[in-house]
Amino acid sequence: MEKQPKILVVDDDEGTRELFHTVLSGEGYRVTLASNGQDALALFRNDSFDLVITDLKMPVSDGLHLLQEIRKIGSNTDVIMATGYGEVESYFRAISLGAMEYIHKPVRIRELKKIVHLVLKKRKTKEGI
Repeated sequence: MEKQPKILVVDDDEGTRELFHTVLSGEGYRVTLASNGQDALALFRNDSFDLVITDLKMPVSDGLHLLQEIRKIGSNTDVIMATGYGEVESYFRAISLGAMEYIHKPVRIRELKKIVHLVLKKRKTKEGI
């Protein structure tokens, strides 16, 4: 039996977290939720995830900081950055830090499913699974 990918969703907006949880769980993924980068990092240190989907702008610890910390740990977990802001500078910073994708909010459900599927498919190919 194939292992279900584990996804960590990080967003300070409860509605967005719940929407992502509903959509991604419905696709067969195991989904864990966090409301900020600090909480996400604590979860990340105690568990492994195939994918992190994080909001860019959050109080306490934002998505770019979370991405930097994930890379410091040495994890090769894929990261998708989500934002409601169209900042070109943050896009290039996220990509340079190793984000796989950058999606705009409000996220279209079809787009979310497609991007998550493609990132996890690339991961499987990379790992030779």
